[in-house]
Amino acid sequence: MNEFFAGLFAVMMSILPGGTAEHVGYSGYLEADYVYVAPVSAGRIADIAVTEGQTIAAGDTLFALDDAQQQALLTAARARVDSARATLDNLVTGSRVQEIDVIRASLNKAQSDLALAQSNLARSEKLLAAGTVPEVRVEQDRAALASAQAQVDQLTAQVDVAELPARNAQQVAAEANVAAAEADATRAALDLDDRLTLAPVAGTVDRLFYSAGEMAAAGTPVVSILPAGALKARFFVPEADRAALAMGDVVQVGCDGCSPMSAKVTWLASEPQTTPPVIYSREERGRLVYMIEAELDAPGTLRPGQPVTVSR
Repeated sequence: MNEFFAGLFAVMMSILPGGTAEHVGYSGYLEADYVYVAPVSAGRIADIAVTEGQTIAAGDTLFALDDAQQQALLTAARARVDSARATLDNLVTGSRVQEIDVIRASLNKAQSDLALAQSNLARSEKLLAAGTVPEVRVEQDRAALASAQAQVDQLTAQVDVAELPARNAQQVAAEANVAAAEADATRAALDLDDRLTLAPVAGTVDRLFYSAGEMAAAGTPVVSILPAGALKARFFVPEADRAALAMGDVVQVGCDGCSPMSAKVTWLASEPQTTPPVIYSREERGRLVYMIEAELDAPGTLRPGQPVTVSR
């Protein structure tokens, strides 16, 4: 209900003879605060899972938007996470085992060549001392030994480097890439989840504003829900009776064709519903009415907008 109806009831109360002298109750109507459910992002409505008048529980599916694009984005994001993690693992663990094995095999051969070069040099030096070989032969064996030793040193260094993890800066950068990829994947998963809209409260589906296949804009309601237990009576009391009512007071609500129901006062207006002069005379005070709201204990099948009479 809008303020037009509130003002209309206020005027009706203000023109009653005497304002408050004799009455069997206060005039009012039933009202409720609807919950309007809208999608987080725009998209084509793929399915609407509820119908108008259906009773739903909190968490029930209301409608779903087409999610093909979000599915693809999530798949791509997860692939980037796998790639970033693989890069980080490679940096942390160093070279692959197979690569290290190849280097070790070359090192073993170089060590064998070194041992042979050492043996050849020792034999050449003995033969030189015996005068059976020229000195140039000994120099050649010494050069071969030096070459074999250099080869062993080089391959030993390669094995050490291959077994080392990545340098700290590289590893930090790789870890940051993993974190960024995981954040993108989390966002993609949330975007996918947002394509399915669930009921935030229990109640009754009041209106469906779209049909399946239509485009829904972000923030534009697709479904309105009348929450369970949210029905309240909005009624008007004369200025003379305003002070007699307080928060929490129990009143009786009646309507045509229904039994009286209990309701508890949950709100009292601080300003009247008419526009009186700045200075209230005794005569003018008799024309003022105040809006009061009382929540119904058991509304049953009553609906918002129904006229009611409230009594104490």
